Amino acid sequence: MSAFINPLKQRLNEADSEPLYGLWLSLASADAAEALAHAGFDWLCIDMEHAPNDSADVTAQLRAIAAAHLPTEPIVRVPACEGWLVKRVLDAGARTLMFPNIETAEDAARAVRLTRYPDAAAPDGLRGVAGVVRAAAFGARRDYVQSANTQIATIVQIESARALAEVDAIAATPGVDCLFAGPADLAASLGHLGDSKHPDVQAAIARIVEAARRAGIPAGIFALDVASARQYRDAGFRVIALAADVIWLVRATRSALQEVRS
Repeated sequence: MSAFINPLKQRLNEADSEPLYGLWLSLASADAAEALAHAGFDWLCIDMEHAPNDSADVTAQLRAIAAAHLPTEPIVRVPACEGWLVKRVLDAGARTLMFPNIETAEDAARAVRLTRYPDAAAPDGLRGVAGVVRAAAFGARRDYVQSANTQIATIVQIESARALAEVDAIAATPGVDCLFAGPADLAASLGHLGDSKHPDVQAAIARIVEAARRAGIPAGIFALDVASARQYRDAGFRVIALAADVIWLVRATRSALQEVRS
């Protein structure tokens, strides 16, 4: 079996790479995940924080995305920095994890540690070892344990005023591959619930992309629509979610229904 490689991590680490466009998977549907994997996205984010995805759902969607045989990389957003949950997601075969609501450099360091086996380079790694898991091709990928630490990518979300105050330290945390802005929660934390376009929120978003630039890592953001995605791309964001599967489903069906009734 070939070596364990995470192509998305490689692309995140390329200073001059093209923007990486993705989509949130909120429907907890393997069928939707497989269909959208054929659309040509660079990545798809399986959301465990705000969607009804459990460990079995994540595994099913990882398989579905792989079945497309296209270079679309799954990201799994875990709901919290919980060791048992991170371990299950990694063992299921996820290679890139997103951690929400990271507020300090210590939070970011713990997220990284949860993705690392303890070894000479990461003696404080917290990931438990199990060889016969899907990530290791059920034992057929014999080099998995030796190569996983260098191939797992860690994305951390900046979503609060406290995180904004610590954003440079978070960005500089070893093992963090990307800062990902959460506009909705950031707006709420800054006192502008429901108004992510408020100047204070937009200034915070600009601060995040600058912190990432100084640290030499990419910044990501949830854009909601194509126009916003283009604006964020021009502002320096390199990892951009166009929307979510459920948003596009509802938006398209409502539009068609309104059109046919008009």
